[in-house]
Amino acid sequence: MKIMKSTKLTRRSFISTAVKGTVATSFAITGFPTILPASVFGKNAPSSRINIGAIGTGRISRDHDLPGVWKADFAQVIAVCDLDTKRAADGKKLVNEYYSKRNGKPFNGVKEYHDYKELIKNKDIDAVLISTPDHTHAMIAVAAARAGKHIYMQKPASLTIAEGRFVSNVVQKSGVVFQIGSQQRSSEQFRYAAELVRNGRIGQLKNVYVGLPGDPSGDEEKEMPVPKNLNYDMWLGSTPEVYYTEKRVHPQVGYDRPGWLRCEQFGAGMITGWGSHHIDSAHWGMGMERSGPVEVWGHADFPKSGLWDVHGIFKTEALYANGVKMVVSNELPNGIKFEGTEGWIFVTRGNYQATASDPVSNSDGTKPLEASDPKIIKSVIGPNEFHFMVSKEHHMNWLESIRDKTPNIAPVEEAHRSCSTCLVHHIAMKLDRKVYWDPAKEQFNNDDEANKMLSRPQRKPYNLM
Repeated sequence: MKIMKSTKLTRRSFISTAVKGTVATSFAITGFPTILPASVFGKNAPSSRINIGAIGTGRISRDHDLPGVWKADFAQVIAVCDLDTKRAADGKKLVNEYYSKRNGKPFNGVKEYHDYKELIKNKDIDAVLISTPDHTHAMIAVAAARAGKHIYMQKPASLTIAEGRFVSNVVQKSGVVFQIGSQQRSSEQFRYAAELVRNGRIGQLKNVYVGLPGDPSGDEEKEMPVPKNLNYDMWLGSTPEVYYTEKRVHPQVGYDRPGWLRCEQFGAGMITGWGSHHIDSAHWGMGMERSGPVEVWGHADFPKSGLWDVHGIFKTEALYANGVKMVVSNELPNGIKFEGTEGWIFVTRGNYQATASDPVSNSDGTKPLEASDPKIIKSVIGPNEFHFMVSKEHHMNWLESIRDKTPNIAPVEEAHRSCSTCLVHHIAMKLDRKVYWDPAKEQFNNDDEANKMLSRPQRKPYNLM
């Protein structure tokens, strides 16, 4: 429980002063924000509510993350933040309108911020949604963890492997509840497919095939004036200073898929964009969710001109210490195929899309879950066999983990491991050769060239490490 230096009483400080019982004491000892049980003030009392601040109010926030949390009756979004003031105002309006409609009366209780550091200072905020571009995830997550805020963060976990390790260490030391936005872990078919593989329904696992979407290249784009509503320097963050052009950032009108997704300065392309989902789900079936491959080799076509420079057509192959091989390519069907000595299982999203502009086609008749023999996917997994945690809704799983102080389905170390594996594949693509990875030491064996790619130079004052 934090001692307020000011004499001004906030909702939190008032409650912590007024309630002297053992429940309040136990919460203080754990370091969690003061969230009192419903029995004290009632099911939906302000004291038992998890107050959330949304950092980043663009496409994924509006379509996926905000709707994922605002429907919980024990949580409330009380603040939004975006360094594009137009988007911040839109986000505030969106949340206020939702609560007005749900409650049947006007609501205007959402506070607007333009700097995440100011939002994090708000002592009434218990948890944050981080729905920002990939290159800013680590910086915001570390600041939030150090401030004691619980974290739901969009994948991938980091821009580099060194950043990801730093984030995982800080979060675990802080004790806050962290969940990565790998929502496939809360999808029944992905969980069931992994359980079937782990329980030997296809015999000994030999090969895993991961199909990802691809990204097209783009044209050269001329320099444009920075919009007055955008803090472009902060948006660039730790990455190098480059001229502003709208397709490098996000649309100034509407919420279509942003251009930064296709710029290597801000991410690695589909290998982390969708790879963080599919390789994560593959690791579940392989039992490698806290490890990684030992060898990776691959090739990719990278655009030689144009603004958008992430990988295009690609293929990588990886070998794991247990002998299982993984092939990842945009030329494979979107999804994961587990191949064993006694059959195969293929799992994909089916008709599910997190946002309307997700680059996946569902018109080919592919089923969410298929197998070489229908008996495999009709198999009943017994109570004494291996089971993953069951999560029916990803954001709700995070909120319940905060409320109930229970583990969640996508914790920080596993988020880092999924992302780091994707980045090892990306490094192999960039080098266009085989690399030898040590997942325990998190470095390449006898390879100075590859090890230099574990981190990137960081621009001050936005440097994390």
